[in-house]
Amino acid sequence: MTDHSPARAVRPRSVRGPVPRLLAGLACLTLFGGCFNAAPSTPSAQGSATGQRIALAMLQPPRSGLTPLSDDAFKLSRWATAETLVMLDANGEAQPALATEWKQTSPTTWVFTIRQGVKFHDGTDLTPEQVEASLTAATKASPKPRILDGVTLTISHDVSTVTISTAEPDPLVPQRLSSPQLAILAAKAYTGKAVSPVGTGTGPFELTAVNGTSGATLQRFDGYWGEKALAAGIDVSFVPDGAARAAALRTGAAQVVEAVPVGQAASVDQALIHEVPMPRTNTLYLNTKKGPFADPAVRAAARAAIDRARLVDTVYEGRADIAEGLLGPALPWMAAERDADYTALRDQHRKQPAKVDKVKITLGTFTDRAELPEVAVLLEQQLEAVGFEVTQDVREYQYIEADALDGDFDAFILSRATVLDSGDPVAYMYSDFACEGSFNISQFCDKEVDAALKAASEAPAGDKRRAAIAKAEALILGNDAAVPMLHERVIQGEASGVTGVERDPRERALITSKSAVGS
Repeated sequence: MTDHSPARAVRPRSVRGPVPRLLAGLACLTLFGGCFNAAPSTPSAQGSATGQRIALAMLQPPRSGLTPLSDDAFKLSRWATAETLVMLDANGEAQPALATEWKQTSPTTWVFTIRQGVKFHDGTDLTPEQVEASLTAATKASPKPRILDGVTLTISHDVSTVTISTAEPDPLVPQRLSSPQLAILAAKAYTGKAVSPVGTGTGPFELTAVNGTSGATLQRFDGYWGEKALAAGIDVSFVPDGAARAAALRTGAAQVVEAVPVGQAASVDQALIHEVPMPRTNTLYLNTKKGPFADPAVRAAARAAIDRARLVDTVYEGRADIAEGLLGPALPWMAAERDADYTALRDQHRKQPAKVDKVKITLGTFTDRAELPEVAVLLEQQLEAVGFEVTQDVREYQYIEADALDGDFDAFILSRATVLDSGDPVAYMYSDFACEGSFNISQFCDKEVDAALKAASEAPAGDKRRAAIAKAEALILGNDAAVPMLHERVIQGEASGVTGVERDPRERALITSKSAVGS
């Protein structure tokens, strides 16, 4: 899904490596406007005692040749072919994966013990030396993986461990290492001009063929170090057309479907669709530096005018969550942090809404996300009902981002990812609401908020960090720098009989070793 948070562009690259063994067995079937990969015809791939194959329809084709140093890494993670040293649980806490344990030996040094007995798909062994080589390749990549922006890592190894040092104290080193962009691959993945994931991962499924931007084929890897996969393999098709993905689910052309559009959901058996809360918030940013919203009482009037429930019911057909804050149900721990102390802190900073009469404001948004212009229409109605006079400016994102960041709008609607690669929201909150934030559409600057964000960024992972994050959110909302309206959900399709598929808000996991198709 398109992410309108700041990110570096990545040059397209082609997958290098051995000629895929099953490429000749792929047939591109044009169904419902989408291109679907047929299962290989080899007897061992056809299931029976060895398990059925899973047909998977995904939203976007690879943008960078499936190099794990780009956003394509999330596809490799969702196919369970590439793995990282660490994985995250539902609360964003680091859990063992290719590393079995770790410890912080100084404010800038972490030591990770590497799991023994792990084989790469090419048959070579996972070693601390290869972990160092993989991570070092990521630090030297151009551009760097997004998770390493502003971060300097130095990696070394010994017989059983890898030591990672940072230039500055960083309490989130384990969480950073969970990013799919820091997957550990075999040495041969790095021998070409581009990093190749074909036959070089460690997961329960081996990537054996990539058919350009049409699809990919994965086979169960019987040498997997963990629980062996139930399915014989995965046949991936890239189907950008939403109607085609919905049709694939209805007809059985795909057993698992990524991102069924809201407008298509009603056409599908409701038992086959599952709504997953996303770490993405539709937010109205208010220009706190100039114009009418420089007055916090006028900002409060805008907040009070917004009917969030109507936005959810009308634009999203009820398939979204009304926002209680910047962070939504994709971070399940946040609800408990909004206690009486949180509410008191937020409310003591809020102003009483001003009475507005013919106050002219400009409202901007973009067309790249089809629902946002509809949101703008409803917001205009709601704001004008209390006395604002609204002029809309709606363009493609590439033509409006610079003006939004320069503060050319009084208000701006943005669908914003609130949790990036580390699974932690502090980077988003700093970017959007710190005085020096790089994505500060609200032009907001408050010393108390800056101090709260600094405290959150320095807090260790766990309860203390979560409490610090909640304090920062309460202060931001108390100043009405932005009005969170709703939290998006993604609709995931799963055919009857499919089991063991992950419904992951972070979109890192999907097919796992437990995924299977019933007979």
